[in-house]
Amino acid sequence: MAVSDSPSGASTPPQQEQTNKYGFTKPLSLAGPTDADLHRNNDLEKLLLDSGLYESNDESAARKEVLHRLDQIVKSWVKQLTRQRGYTDQMVEDANAVIFTFGSYRLGVHGPGVDIDTLCIGPSYVNREEDFFILLHNILAEMEEVSELQPVPDAHVPVMKFKFQGISIDLLYASISLLVVPEDLDISHGSVLYDVDEPTVRSLNGCRVADQILKLVPNIEHFRTTLRCLKFWAKRRGVYSNVTGFLGGVNWAILVARICQLYPNAIPSMLVSRFFRVYTQWRWPNPVMLCSIEENELGFPIWDPRRNPRDRFHTMPIITPAYPCMNSSYNVSASTLRVMMEQFRYGNKICDEIDLNKAQWSALFQPYVFFEAYKNYLQVDIVASDTDDLLAWKGWVESRLRLLTLKIERDTNGMLQCHPYPHEYIDTSKPCAHSAFFMGLQRKEGVRGQEGQQFDIRGTVDEFRQEINMYIYWKPGMEIFVSHVRRKQLPAFVFPDGYKRSRMPRHTSHPTEKTGDDATKSYSGSGPSERCIKRKSYPEMVEKKPDKRASISPQRLECVSPESCTNKSGGTAQMSIDSIEGVWLAGSTTKSDNSNCEIKSSDVLPGSGLSTEVADMQIGEPGFVDTTHDMLKSRSVEVPNETLVMHFRMELSMGTKLRIWL
Repeated sequence: MAVSDSPSGASTPPQQEQTNKYGFTKPLSLAGPTDADLHRNNDLEKLLLDSGLYESNDESAARKEVLHRLDQIVKSWVKQLTRQRGYTDQMVEDANAVIFTFGSYRLGVHGPGVDIDTLCIGPSYVNREEDFFILLHNILAEMEEVSELQPVPDAHVPVMKFKFQGISIDLLYASISLLVVPEDLDISHGSVLYDVDEPTVRSLNGCRVADQILKLVPNIEHFRTTLRCLKFWAKRRGVYSNVTGFLGGVNWAILVARICQLYPNAIPSMLVSRFFRVYTQWRWPNPVMLCSIEENELGFPIWDPRRNPRDRFHTMPIITPAYPCMNSSYNVSASTLRVMMEQFRYGNKICDEIDLNKAQWSALFQPYVFFEAYKNYLQVDIVASDTDDLLAWKGWVESRLRLLTLKIERDTNGMLQCHPYPHEYIDTSKPCAHSAFFMGLQRKEGVRGQEGQQFDIRGTVDEFRQEINMYIYWKPGMEIFVSHVRRKQLPAFVFPDGYKRSRMPRHTSHPTEKTGDDATKSYSGSGPSERCIKRKSYPEMVEKKPDKRASISPQRLECVSPESCTNKSGGTAQMSIDSIEGVWLAGSTTKSDNSNCEIKSSDVLPGSGLSTEVADMQIGEPGFVDTTHDMLKSRSVEVPNETLVMHFRMELSMGTKLRIWL
């Protein structure tokens, strides 16, 4: 078996004699653990074990078997291609491909159920575009052991995702400048980078970076335990996701490795505490580096803000230690850095309390209560005709969500801050395959805005939708819907057990529950501190308000989306039923030649509960656009979800105007 899952020379070197060889600066402290540190370390390791962060022996054996099967598949695939292209029998016999692992599996910090990052290295005549993403994809698609096959060829690092016998695999491909790939290929040698393109370099560097990290830390086992702990913490606090604009596995590994270099004799309990202490005070955008940046005659671009103007704008540079050195955290934006710094301060405070015996390790890993942290949210609904289409479509949209954050920051001059939450939510009650992501919204802290200040991000969302719809594998039924919701409007499927919990005041560090009158006042929004927000009104929309709101979240007519109805060009309109006699449309503030829309009885789904009289109703000119709760509360009634499913065609020249009052 040719699968390489650990680097050569990965044994733990002596610590005391070789302290100064790690990193390019001297350590901050050579102190070792005290008895109290050892006791806290035992408690920490017990918590990690009890939290199920270590895989069983059976699962470990299953992973090795899957890697062995994958190695056989790619070898057979390359031999088949070699034969089809008319090479000699000897070339066919010698044709080879090898599988390497990288990421958490290669670093030795993977847990149960996580995916395995793998790299297939093939000969120069086997390319990525056709041979890998088409031919190998088709081979895998026909195998019973393979499920959820999802190619992502346009990613920064092109990848094919799938499950093999239930184990998730992320498979990359690198074609190197050799006709025959040796079974014992040394991937750390610079020769593998000769005559390859940049996507191939990025693919190869996953393994090269992992090997280099393990060579640059004083104690590999202490590094692994600390990294396992910090990854667990980051997931609990909602800041573990490279694709969303936070940090991924390699980013956390480099940050932890740097702390290990600065405190070479510290044990994991000490390293965790020092981690938060150091990065709470880190002056970004000063880079985090494990070694000096190496230049090479190969001429690949390296991270260098002195020469590359684009590198000067990186928010949180975390530099990879293998040539060509790159910024592994280029996805981080000003908003996501702000969120991470808040969480670092939270972690530092808890660790200080643990050091003083005022808190336990469990306090550090309390989940972040995202849906009680903001008053305004952006909901991104992703729908498709079936689960297979949704899997591919969702992967594409999720890989572009960080662009929406960047565009909002750009178009509001940084005044509207976004907090993308890297967790997927599914509404299983919907008739279509559905997935949703959310972003918290708030005005920039420390900047005083005018009362009732609004942010119109319609143009931003339309631009984002147009880019999303450029997906080359787009199929009918693949749609994306972006809407602004307030905390009171959040759908029930985002809460545990399908119900909404009592609202807590926003506090990113220690959310605390209110009791008694305070809790009621906070939830209802009727307290004296509740700000009155001015709304533009139109005479035709003024009518008698009901005595009491019938529902917390306004219900809207549904098309393909659970929240909106849209045309392919990106136009979106939101609707609300205020009575059985009429249908009100929230559309565009600008009159459109095609603004009138007729709902015909033939378009009403069976069992919708809507009469023909209502279905044939003519919808007039769209009124003032506002998707917020205050606008809709006077027009919404309690209507069962199953009565709101309708299909109709809408032709609007402009999309939904997303106005957000803060």
